[in-house]
Amino acid sequence: MHVKLFVGNLAWSVDDQKLEAVFRQHGDVQSARVINDRDTGRSRGFGFVEMDVDDVSSIIRATDGLDIDGRQIRVNEAEDKGGPRGPRRDGGDRGDRGGYGNRRY
Repeated sequence: MHVKLFVGNLAWSVDDQKLEAVFRQHGDVQSARVINDRDTGRSRGFGFVEMDVDDVSSIIRATDGLDIDGRQIRVNEAEDKGGPRGPRRDGGDRGDRGGYGNRRY
């Protein structure tokens, strides 16, 4: 079964290759990616691993709490964001909730 895992509490020193190496011991890793901040390029402390496994709960039990570079990682099955770019956040109708015309001085 193909599964996407969320991996949190990563040390700043963990990169894609190190993340992949940890999970490769537990199954066929399709991809491993540490998420970096757009502005600084520094790790945001979490990442995602996609892999083919027979039993996702056994992979989570085997990896959740592992110490990697001095930090205990947190592993969960990733949640689907609901579409190719996630849920829409277009703001909607703001009504009378604080627009410029409604300020009282």
